[in-house]
Amino acid sequence: MSGVLSVVVDGVAMPEEDARAFWKRFSAYMDAHKGDLLGFAKAEGYASIHPAMASTGAQLVVSRMKPQGPYRNADTPQRGKSRRR
Repeated sequence: MSGVLSVVVDGVAMPEEDARAFWKRFSAYMDAHKGDLLGFAKAEGYASIHPAMASTGAQLVVSRMKPQGPYRNADTPQRGKSRRR
């Protein structure tokens, strides 16, 4: 199963067609500017973008207000396990 590429902006899911186009722009930008999440976010008019893994597949979590964090591997949901320690 390949999973779905989704985009969530300030807690609201982007429509599927728009999300696919966003992912295409994101991929092209990141190929040309490795690791520059803030640059892409600013180019798209946002404050930050954070890759994540949702239960349905890869997700870009976008915010108009949340500051950009450092580039890191996406969090992967733990199936059947609590993430609390």
